[in-house]
Amino acid sequence: MENRTTISIPLAELAEGHMVSRSVDGREIMVCRTKGGVFAVDDICSHAYARLSEGRLRGFRAICPLHGAAFDVRTGAVLGAPATRPIECFAVTCDATHATVTVTDSRAIPQSPPAMP
Repeated sequence: MENRTTISIPLAELAEGHMVSRSVDGREIMVCRTKGGVFAVDDICSHAYARLSEGRLRGFRAICPLHGAAFDVRTGAVLGAPATRPIECFAVTCDATHATVTVTDSRAIPQSPPAMP
């Protein structure tokens, strides 16, 4: 089963070259605006627990503040060590005033609570 949540961010709060962090169902999402558009990825570095939104954004490259791992915000691909695992990307649509991020969690969601022992 797939779980979807959307978040909306006013474009006025997201200047080009900047990043913001949003929490969605306990998951941290980093949304950034580049010359190429608005992108959303996991905010937590896949190498070590650090928020990418507290690092730097250079073009399409998000740089982790802890060890300098780098990720492509368009694809989540690793662009620089020490990270070796990509981060997840999320769909973004924009209108004249807002960016809307669709966060999809495809992990199995139980249909009923587990039985009590």
